[in-house]
Amino acid sequence: MPKVVYIVSDEDKREVEASVGETVMSAAVRSGVPGIVGECGGQLSCATCHVWVRDEDRDRVGGPSEVEADLLDLGVSDFSEASRLGCQITITDELNGLVVEPRPEAWH
Repeated sequence: MPKVVYIVSDEDKREVEASVGETVMSAAVRSGVPGIVGECGGQLSCATCHVWVRDEDRDRVGGPSEVEADLLDLGVSDFSEASRLGCQITITDELNGLVVEPRPEAWH
């Protein structure tokens, strides 16, 4: 099973096993990772699963769609090139070891 590493704080790193086809958001919610709520259930209508993708993983993950980028721009205060919605990152074997940082303090 692929693993996703959630950097909750400098002292709290959570490694979660995720099923292929699951999203970064659903794996976090299922595993109780703090900072990712997924209020809309992955329907691309909130930003409560905002994460920053580590530089070294951005090429593997790819960038946001236009709709996702618009929602991030409107829905979070610290939108950056690293920003993605966890509900829009689908886990594949190639994403094993993906490192993301939940950004709950950035929600509007």
